[in-house]
Amino acid sequence: MLTPETVPSVVAAAIDRDLIVSSLQGALRAKDEAAALGRELAHQIDRIYFVACGAPNRVMLSLEYWLDQAQTDLVVKRYFPAEFLALQPKLDERTLVVLASKSGTTQETVQAAQFLRGQICRTVVVTSTADKPLSQGAQHLLLMGETEQAHTGVYIVLQGLVAGLLDGRHGYALYEPLMRSLDALPGVLVESAELSDARGRIDAQTYRTNQTFYHLASGPVFATAYVFGVCMLMEMQWVHSVPFEAAEWFHGPFEILDEHTPVFVLLGEDPSRPLAERALAFCQKYTSHVMAYDSRDLPMTGVAPEVRALLAPYALQAALNRFAEHLAAERQQSLDTRRYMWITEY
Repeated sequence: MLTPETVPSVVAAAIDRDLIVSSLQGALRAKDEAAALGRELAHQIDRIYFVACGAPNRVMLSLEYWLDQAQTDLVVKRYFPAEFLALQPKLDERTLVVLASKSGTTQETVQAAQFLRGQICRTVVVTSTADKPLSQGAQHLLLMGETEQAHTGVYIVLQGLVAGLLDGRHGYALYEPLMRSLDALPGVLVESAELSDARGRIDAQTYRTNQTFYHLASGPVFATAYVFGVCMLMEMQWVHSVPFEAAEWFHGPFEILDEHTPVFVLLGEDPSRPLAERALAFCQKYTSHVMAYDSRDLPMTGVAPEVRALLAPYALQAALNRFAEHLAAERQQSLDTRRYMWITEY
């Protein structure tokens, strides 16, 4: 029987450069296969449906943003799997449905894949390994391998697919620098984590007893605000942790702010940045508990200047992860702890 003296202490995980870089090599290999597939499908489809839960869904949000910025003529929509099954949007031979799950066992995503087996549309599945339930019966299977960096792994593979689609359909000026920069992204994660580690430790000590956090971001960086706020702090640390689009902040939510409210404001380098800057200026006026994370402060070594904005959400995620790791240590609650997920029926 464990006593307080024998319960293992929770410590912040060390930054393991070799593990982070090596664990994303499968995703880097798959992104080249994904780009080739994108080119192959470029003129065979008219619409894309992105279907996933949790972090992969938010990766898809960032890609949805960049597809819109590219002014593609493709119809692009994003769904949670349960939503997709309930609404059953139009499916035909010129529809591509892209499904993703790190584990390959996410129940709703597997159910969506099973439903699609009887449809005439095209499907692409991104997951870890071929033995997962989600992998079974997939028309096109893109495997990133087992990795604890699955959020970034899913992005690397899906960004390869989207880059290939855009290049094959319209010509995509960013294709070459983007593909080269994706190869540099594992190293960028390590670099961003190392540069943010001391800050993360101090902020975690400062806010270890807080039970409420707000997270503001705009455009593709909202994907990071969501994954950090919901998937890490809310799911893993059981704190009230709410992400808001910066454009929404001034239409009700900002009334919750007072001088004691901790707020993360995340800033990227895409055209939506002024929305986050406006939110940051407001928060700095009314509370002293603002933690601003700006991708412009991160070197992102090896990333071409013209595509920094596309990779910025993932560099920021690596920086924020250090806060989560140190907060888990301060609160003595492992990031692996769950009350309901994978434990109860839901």
